[in-house]
Formats: sequence, structure tokens, C-alpha cells
Amino acid sequence: MVSNHLLLEEPIRMASILEPSKSSFYRAMTKIVGTLGPRSRSVEVISGCLQAGMSVARFDFSWGDKDYHQETLENLRAAVKTTKKLCAVMLDTVGPELQVVNKSENAISLKADATVILTPDQGQEATSEVLPINFAGLSKAVKKGDTIFIGQYLFTGSETTSVWLEVDKVNGDDVVCVIKNTATLTGALFTLHASQIRIDLPTLTDKDKEVISTWGVQNKIDFLSLSYTRHAEDVREAREILSKLGDLSQTQIFAKIENVEGLTHFDEILQEADGIILSRGNLGIDLPPEKVFLFQKAAVNKCNMAGKPAVVTRVVDSMTDNLRPTRAEATDVANAVLDGTDAILLGAETLRGLYPVETISIVGKICAEAEKVFNQDLYFKRTVKYVGEPMTHLESIASSAVRAAIKVKASVIICFTSSGRAARLIAKYRPTMPVLSVVIPRLKTNQLKWSFSGAFEARQSLIVRGLFPMLADPRHPAESTNATNESVLKVALDHGKASGVIKSHDRVVVCQKVGDASVVKIIELED
Repeated sequence: MVSNHLLLEEPIRMASILEPSKSSFYRAMTKIVGTLGPRSRSVEVISGCLQAGMSVARFDFSWGDKDYHQETLENLRAAVKTTKKLCAVMLDTVGPELQVVNKSENAISLKADATVILTPDQGQEATSEVLPINFAGLSKAVKKGDTIFIGQYLFTGSETTSVWLEVDKVNGDDVVCVIKNTATLTGALFTLHASQIRIDLPTLTDKDKEVISTWGVQNKIDFLSLSYTRHAEDVREAREILSKLGDLSQTQIFAKIENVEGLTHFDEILQEADGIILSRGNLGIDLPPEKVFLFQKAAVNKCNMAGKPAVVTRVVDSMTDNLRPTRAEATDVANAVLDGTDAILLGAETLRGLYPVETISIVGKICAEAEKVFNQDLYFKRTVKYVGEPMTHLESIASSAVRAAIKVKASVIICFTSSGRAARLIAKYRPTMPVLSVVIPRLKTNQLKWSFSGAFEARQSLIVRGLFPMLADPRHPAESTNATNESVLKVALDHGKASGVIKSHDRVVVCQKVGDASVVKIIELED
């Protein structure tokens, strides 16, 4: 594995650590994905989340029905209008997720060394002796000595709110387990994870397909989070389904790596997917604790070199109930940024946590501090070496734009793009300044009506580190005369000035197409 020593080599003056951080329009280059739910679905709270730095809203269909999520999404749209903050939408599938069903929602106390039966008979009530599950094939998949974990939503890591079991014996369709730690389970649903056991269920369930073809199509989702991705074929199947659903043919697929099977086929999955989500909750159970960091660093590095977004989950679990993260969690967020992560995904912390807005704000502040000591020079050289020669035309332009921006100490890189590919390639080289992606809409038709592309491309850049989108006037084509592009450039510069990113006498690097030629130019602003 390539070494990831991406901390600045220069010693940090210790007194400087105490200096207050400067506020910026772009709070951090690293993006934040927030899961919306019971504690974060009002217009007021969502507005706070957007102001705090959330750029992608995740809708988790492992709980709640379509009507519930639709109401939350309408509130998101209202918050976007109020705050004027762009936000993308991510639909997270259920996949082959095993669940314990607690219809009564009564608290279930489990005592260490006692036994509990896992049964597919969902007619039974959940008690400390019997736990009904949603999968009839568990007894065929496990054997004596196997480990099973159960917890609410995802495992919190707390020994009092999640429990681990050891399979004692299989009795017909039932699985008898020994409880290894005392815990209390509360709520209607608990996730069940059988460590390193292959579950013979499809990656996209019928329920998932129905939600995608109805709720997903209705709301033109930007991202599909494909839970429990185990093979490249899973991604290909999902893309085939999306290709037949009109606008969803543009939806990006993020493969969620949650178990050893997905880890084993990581390279082929990365090749097919548009991005990767490292689901450390489940992965942290399948992998020995001492191996989790190794997978994270290797996987993020592979995503970086491929120019595909890497998203890390489960970073500040304690903030579900507390106003401040632990020291270890704060360091974990920073290390994820130094590893090269594009985005931090918050799950329970914003879904049912007591402090969703504060959590997003604190995570953003930690990301911003870590970015200051990210060794961009080393990262740039490593990426150029990995890409090799000869570079493609677009890759060469992108890397040249970043090199020029760093050499002249530009305050921002402005990139004109229609597909978003050029801007993503620039972001791949992790410039130290923001990349303003000016998306030029294209006119398209299905022979029944005219429409403009561009909205998908703009929102989909909201998960890429360092990339900040702006939708241009559709009357200005991407490939046109220099004069026309200059007028779009003026709009982009005015946007940068209004947001405080660009000031008088700043230098700006512009990447654009003029006719058939790709041009990188440096401009210095006057008063």
C-alpha cells in the first residue's frame, strides 16, 4: 500500500494552535452528508444543517415509509429556498439487511451468559428470551461458534446499547445464541449482522426497486447508496435499472462496502461505481479492530487515484447523545481528511441525535483544521506519478490548472463544464483553494419536450471535496466564442466576490474550452 504521510512536513508553531480559526464562506473543502430523520426533518432544523455545512441529504429507507420521507424532502426543499444553499439528495437502499422486529417497542434487557433464540417467526413478541427476525435462512447460514451483533439503527459501539451473541446451536429454523454482554435494546427495529457470514439475499430487494421506481423517480435523486454491495455485478444491475427510469439514468451510484465480501471485490466494484461509501459500522464488525484503519487508508487511496469520491461513516457516534465528540472521534475525523476522504457521512448523529446542527458544525470545523495541514504537494506528486504518461488530454489540463493555481497562489480555480467531468478531475488533484464549477446547461429533447441538463451535474459535485457548483445561464454555451465565455466568467467572478472567496488583486485560474481548444489562463483582478 502507498504510504499516506500527508501531514505537512514543516513543524507547526504550538502557539498557533490557540489562534482562532478564520471564518469562510466555504466552511470546509470536505463535504458533509447528513441523514434526515425524526430529529432533523423540520424546515428549521434542516435550514440549520444547511447553514452548518451539510451539502447532501441522505434518506435511509431501512426505516420509515415513502410518505414520511416525502414530507421530509419537501421540508428540505423549503429550507434550500430559504437558505439559498444547494443540497443533493441521496437514497439509501435497505439491501439484504437483517433486522430484529420489536413490534411492541418495549425495552429488551439481555443479560450476559443467558441464552436468546433468534426466530424467523415474526408473529412472536420480542422478549429477552426470543427475538423475531426478518430472514428465514439464518439457521442455514450460521454454525456453532459464529458471532452475531445486534443494535439499534447501526451499532453504536457501546456495550450497553448493542449486544454480541455467539451461536450455540441451530434448532430447525431457530438459532440459539449465548449472550456475551449485558445490554438493553430500545426501539422498533434493530440491525442484525452475522460476522463474515454470506447472506443469500439480493443486493437490491423488491422493496428497494419499488422505492427507486416511485419515490426515486418522483424526486429525481442525485445519488443511490447501494447498501451491502458485494460484487461489481451489483452495481451493473442497479445501473441497468436506473437506465430505464428516465432522468435517473444520470443518478450516480455509490457502492456501500459493509462486509468482507465487498472488501474482497473492492477493486472491481470501484471500477463500476461512481463513488464508494466505507460503512465502518458493519465493516468494523467483520474486520478485526486492528485492521479497520488499514482498510480505510487503502480504500480511500484507491478512490483518490481513480478520481472517485470516498465517503467515510461512523465518526462521531457519541454526539448522538452529547454536545461534544470524544478526543478519539475528533482525531478520527481529522485522520479521515488527511487520508484523502471526500465526505463525512453522519447517520444516527443527525437522524435521531440530540444535536444534529451542532454535530455538522463541529465536524466541519475539524475538517477545515485538518485541511490546513494536508500535504498537497506530496499528494499532487503522488497522483501525477500514479496517472503516468502519456496523460489524457483532460487529465493534463486538470493537473496543469492545479499546478498553476498553486504556483501563483490563486484564491480560486474556475472551471467551465457541461458534464462536470473536468471539474471533478481538477478536484482529484486536491488544490488548496476552492474549485468553482460553473456548470453550463445543455439543451436536450426526448422528441416530446425540450429540457436543459445541468442540475444533476451541479448537485452531484456537492459530494466531491473542494468542488463548489454554480449553474450558469443556459443562453451561454460551454463551447463558444471567447467573448461569450467572458460574460459567464464575469458572473462567476461576481459570485466569488459576493461569497468573499475572491478579493481585489487576487489571482484566479480559469479552465475553459474555446472552440476545440482547452485553455488554462491566469487572471489578476483589478479594484
